[in-house]
Amino acid sequence: VQLQAFGGGLVQAGGSLRLSCAASGRTFTGYTMGWFRQAPGKEREFVAASRWGGFTYYADSVKGRFTISRDNVKNTVYLQMSSLKPEDTAVYHCGAGNIILSATYQPTSYKYWGQGTQVTVSS
Repeated sequence: VQLQAFGGGLVQAGGSLRLSCAASGRTFTGYTMGWFRQAPGKEREFVAASRWGGFTYYADSVKGRFTISRDNVKNTVYLQMSSLKPEDTAVYHCGAGNIILSATYQPTSYKYWGQGTQVTVSS
């Protein structure tokens, strides 16, 4: 099972990026797919998640700026990031797991992880 994240890069503050995470090796029917990020010297933090059935969840710091979506046919989850800020700079990781609702925000709940993609926002 592999998750491959891509789409990161260098962008100016106020700009946009779209991250993609493609899953292969199994179907993720019923799974929650999420995005987390980790800045140097900091713990991995929750960004957004998409539960099976269309329910989405966001960290307060990205609400109104980021949008998570998924294509269940392509086994792919996306993160559209707008109005980017320098504090959004981090390595963004996608994860997948069969997770109860209360565990959606916890990275340890996700069984499968991609390798991460760097997002750098310059001021």
